[in-house]
Amino acid sequence: MSNTAQLSARERITSLLDDNSFVEVGAFITKRSTDFNLEQKEIPNDGVITGYGLIDGNPVYVFSQDSSSLGGSVGEMHAKKITAIYDLALKVGAPVIGLIDSSGMRLHEATDALNGFGEIYLKQVMASGVIPQITAVFGNCGGGLAVISSLSDFLFIEENNARLFLQTPNSLKGNYKQKLDTSGAAFNSKSGAVDYVGANDLDVLNKIRELISFIPSNNEEEGCIIECSDDLNRLVPAFSQELEDTKNAIIDISDNNYFFEIKPEYAKEMVTGFIRLNGVTVGAIANRTKSLDENGKVIEQFDSVLTTDGCKKAAGFVRFCDAFNIPLLTLTNISGYKADVKEEETISKAAAELTYAFADATVPKVNVVIGKAYGSAYVSMNSKHIGADYVFALPSAEIGMMDSKLAAQIMYEGETSDLIDEKSTLYASLQNGALSAAKRGYVDNIIEPETVRKHVIYAFEMLFTKSEARPLKKHRSF
Repeated sequence: MSNTAQLSARERITSLLDDNSFVEVGAFITKRSTDFNLEQKEIPNDGVITGYGLIDGNPVYVFSQDSSSLGGSVGEMHAKKITAIYDLALKVGAPVIGLIDSSGMRLHEATDALNGFGEIYLKQVMASGVIPQITAVFGNCGGGLAVISSLSDFLFIEENNARLFLQTPNSLKGNYKQKLDTSGAAFNSKSGAVDYVGANDLDVLNKIRELISFIPSNNEEEGCIIECSDDLNRLVPAFSQELEDTKNAIIDISDNNYFFEIKPEYAKEMVTGFIRLNGVTVGAIANRTKSLDENGKVIEQFDSVLTTDGCKKAAGFVRFCDAFNIPLLTLTNISGYKADVKEEETISKAAAELTYAFADATVPKVNVVIGKAYGSAYVSMNSKHIGADYVFALPSAEIGMMDSKLAAQIMYEGETSDLIDEKSTLYASLQNGALSAAKRGYVDNIIEPETVRKHVIYAFEMLFTKSEARPLKKHRSF
């Protein structure tokens, strides 16, 4: 079969799962409604195929909507098949994967269909943080289905035929599809709604298989571990040249140089994704100032600042990792917050969200300061001050309140430039260096760039049995 061809609902399941592992559940369930002559319509599987199988030997539950069966529309029994799969997945502690291709709510069933949507939402909320939820969009995913996809932990979308929208592009005031297709993969990936855009159905399904290999099946598993074939003491001599495009730095330190990036097109100044260190899945987060192509040519440049989108991207990723016992590694290079009027409307709330996520996380947390670490923006980036277990710094790192020259100008306003330069140098040595932070206990060790891999591996090894009690509470209050 061509790699570019659209697959049927059943073909998507068989392509996703290990060979001959799919077991269908509820194959004969069909509609009960007879309104609007529905009793005369044959709806195979009631528009959705449900069951369970294996991905690389790991049990998963799956539902796949069939657009050839009354448009894959969601009615009463269609929804009950999906919620039944959630019930089974929660009992055994296995991920749920939803393959979306539907015309939306079944209008023939009206309030029964609405009730069905609500029941699915409820199951998703109950499953959140307990089992991973992954959704992939291959056709239409509009209205209430867009809520289902966004309640998932990860959202994949096919590039050419998939449409994801709460409101259609033509229904938006001042817009029409030819002007801006707000339902397309490109728009949704840049808005942060989508974690990965696949070139075709098979690409999306293969990427889901990769993700399943990185994450635990449920929140009671102690991380995700495989045998490591890489050298634990391997040096990374190029690390010091990769501090601007930290995606390359993350790749360099990971086992066998493999990195599963999350939301690559959204908030590109903040890199997030999964790596393995000594075979253990680790969530990696890094500030980035440049994006380079394969030849080292600069594609985009970014300021070393926190943005609203960057904070939200990182915070969401931290919450998932904490929920499923995945350790966290950060590479910090931050000088402050993005300063413009639009950002000022949202940045304080977003920064609070990021700060809360890191401070609230009880998984092992390691931070490497690779460049600047200034002000409260640095504090929010997994610093020792909000609970990082180990903090390393490169010899060239700058850790403090602000740039030393600016600090001197403020403290010695009105003085000569020579005095300000002198005090700037003094401030840098007393307050802004990695050594000064280490003397105060805010940095655990100053390490050479090429040794970063082995230092973080050993840190995570020592933290493997970490246990941290927190006050009992129902959920966060902000």
